[in-house]
Amino acid sequence: MSLSQPNKQLRIIIAGGGTGGHIFPAIAVAQAIQILAPNAAILFVGALGKMEMDKIPKAGYAIKGITIAGYNRSNYFKNIILPWKLLKSFFQVKAIFKSFKPNSVFGVGGYSSFPVLKYAQAKGLPTFLHESNAFAGKANIWLAKNATQIFTGTIGMETFFPAAKIMVTGNPIRKSILQHEYTKASALNEFGLSPSMKTVLIVGGSLGANSINQVIENNVVNFFEKKIQLIWQIGSLNVSGFYSAAQGFENVFVSSFIDNMSAAYCAADIVISRSGAMAVAEICTTGKACIFVPYPYAAEDHQTFNAMALVNQQAALMVKDNEVNEKLLPMLFSLLENEETIKNMEAKANSFALLNADKIIAEQILKNSHF
Repeated sequence: MSLSQPNKQLRIIIAGGGTGGHIFPAIAVAQAIQILAPNAAILFVGALGKMEMDKIPKAGYAIKGITIAGYNRSNYFKNIILPWKLLKSFFQVKAIFKSFKPNSVFGVGGYSSFPVLKYAQAKGLPTFLHESNAFAGKANIWLAKNATQIFTGTIGMETFFPAAKIMVTGNPIRKSILQHEYTKASALNEFGLSPSMKTVLIVGGSLGANSINQVIENNVVNFFEKKIQLIWQIGSLNVSGFYSAAQGFENVFVSSFIDNMSAAYCAADIVISRSGAMAVAEICTTGKACIFVPYPYAAEDHQTFNAMALVNQQAALMVKDNEVNEKLLPMLFSLLENEETIKNMEAKANSFALLNADKIIAEQILKNSHF
């Protein structure tokens, strides 16, 4: 039953981004809102120059960009203009609110969410947060006190947020990953690969994982000799060398970013991945055997925490980032030869899947919005 009202239109701003781990859950919730309230108007707000400015329009939604930037830990000189950018972003947000007139605001984390939700809270509008990781981001922590409701991907988030406001929903998964009509053969065909060879999907996040990429780059010939296919998402950093390494090998599909992840997961026998919250959620939902390589500089080492939840239940394997050169490929090649282990990992990983997070969050936003 639709939750929309015939004479009133719900107008929602969804704010945040910076990485796929923020952007794709936001899209999933937007799609769920549209199903429940078809007349709702949705506008995204993100940071100019970041990937949301490309990915959100591709998903069919309008987005406004603001000039906000995060704290630069590698070049402190660039932080001098941060106060100016923050101030400018508040004026931009004010103009966006004046034009769009939102009834409520949903934030998915990332620094671009902060001025949007802070302004909404100052205006007395309902604000909702989603925190996908086991250790909360700073923007969400700063906004939590005045938020209407906080949705989390995991339990135990009372350390960061007011307990009374928390609802554990899991992490929203893109509909395109959950709902598709691919067979393994047709999915492999999407990448120009053969159904007669084992296939490994390598994803290191939207920026890429340099440690993983370098191991793959140095062993492309090894994969060819072993008749193993690769679907290799190299990310947006240091791409030229990785593209060059894959040239001339028909067993390798390489791209800086894979839009069609439903086909990529369907085609894969094994996944090698970082262990951000959304990557883990997608691995569980698709029921894939995975070797996680946690990003070692994640806050509070939360990617290791994410991975170990599955590793401790024999639902995945893990290699530390500083041990990738010695351990990743021997572990991968051994696993590819053990069908029974792969099947057991697939079943156990799938048992961790939390479905319908997008619908649960959408229902709560609609229930508690003023319209």
